Amino acid sequence: MTTSADSIDSALSVLSDSHDRLAAAVKSLTGDQLTGPSYCSDWSVAQVLSHLGSGAEIFGLHVVAGLHGREAPGGEQFQAIWDVWNAKSPQDQVRDGVAEDGELVEQLAAIPPEQRQSWRLEFFGAERTLADVIRMRVSEHALHTWDVMVARDPHATLTGDAAGLALDNLPEMAGMIGKPTGANLRVHVTTEHPERHFELAAGPDRVVLTRTEAGPAAGEATLRLPAEAFARLLAGRLDPGHGAPVEAHGLDLDDLRAVFPGF
Repeated sequence: MTTSADSIDSALSVLSDSHDRLAAAVKSLTGDQLTGPSYCSDWSVAQVLSHLGSGAEIFGLHVVAGLHGREAPGGEQFQAIWDVWNAKSPQDQVRDGVAEDGELVEQLAAIPPEQRQSWRLEFFGAERTLADVIRMRVSEHALHTWDVMVARDPHATLTGDAAGLALDNLPEMAGMIGKPTGANLRVHVTTEHPERHFELAAGPDRVVLTRTEAGPAAGEATLRLPAEAFARLLAGRLDPGHGAPVEAHGLDLDDLRAVFPGF
């Protein structure tokens, strides 16, 4: 099994653009703005950059492991990296976070074409391709870049390309971060830009999101919204103050917000 060279090139281009967007968002921030709140209630802007910087290091370890046929890195390595980043000053977290993030993009771009397509690594319970890894990074990166941008621009959105890649990760992500509320919900979701269709089922014990090509069943609740808004909804970032054009029929959007409180 091989991974399409075009899919890797496309995903890497989106990640590079997201890095540039992040760098531009923090370039002119002052000291007080760096230590001020991001959208993540527990993190300042600097702490978001620390998270992305340490995450870039960890993703880099995964990349090296896959290139050399090693096992995926584990918790002890992660904790050592987090300890270093947590000890940095806010200014260093931002500066080093942008730099480390850019180095990850360069590391990925430097992988020869034949190794890009053959790259494999087992982690998070499945065998991943390099395209999978880049899409995972884009999903996290785009959302946390939004966390930084929205602190100054309440109308900020995810870019269409990043949202499109995030959609590929939504079914797996929904099962991990969805919080059953005891209510039974079944919703047909249609996204725009790009257009995709999903079936979302939230029961007492689990949350399942499935990609589908079919339309909604008769009488089924429906939700139509931009792809970037759906990605933000599942990540707990579509509150009424940072909404989007949404058409909901047969359900209350707050019921879905309760299932996806965020991370």
